[in-house]
Amino acid sequence: MKKLYFLILLWIFFPFNVFANDNFLSLKKNKVNVRYGPGFEYPIKYIYKKINLPIKQIDKKENFRRIIDLKNNSGWIHVSQLKKVNSIIPKTDKILFSKPTNFSKPLAKIEMGRVLLVQNCRNNWCKITTGNFKGWIKAENSWGLN
Repeated sequence: MKKLYFLILLWIFFPFNVFANDNFLSLKKNKVNVRYGPGFEYPIKYIYKKINLPIKQIDKKENFRRIIDLKNNSGWIHVSQLKKVNSIIPKTDKILFSKPTNFSKPLAKIEMGRVLLVQNCRNNWCKITTGNFKGWIKAENSWGLN
């Protein structure tokens, strides 16, 4: 019985999501080096050339974050090259609507793989901008949402 109380108290004061390292970030610049290890002494593995690209942090060591992208490429990026997530990539083609409902006016077809800047999300809809378009898409099947 004491073990049960201990586990309940542990869960209350340290919820399981505190231990999770997985969260989404975005690239801060147009050119970001991804390294084999968590330090500048490690060689460059590849280079991202897309600002605002959403990536998933899976580990951290000092000022470096281990990341994985939509295509399962992984490596280490210095924290100065990252920012809080503000973008998503749809995994399927989407329709951009004028309001957060399927019954509103469709504005454009958004192809899968396009980087979309997110202004806000609510009730499974995200208000986004891309190119000259602004509107709402359904958030399901999108890479980059926490």
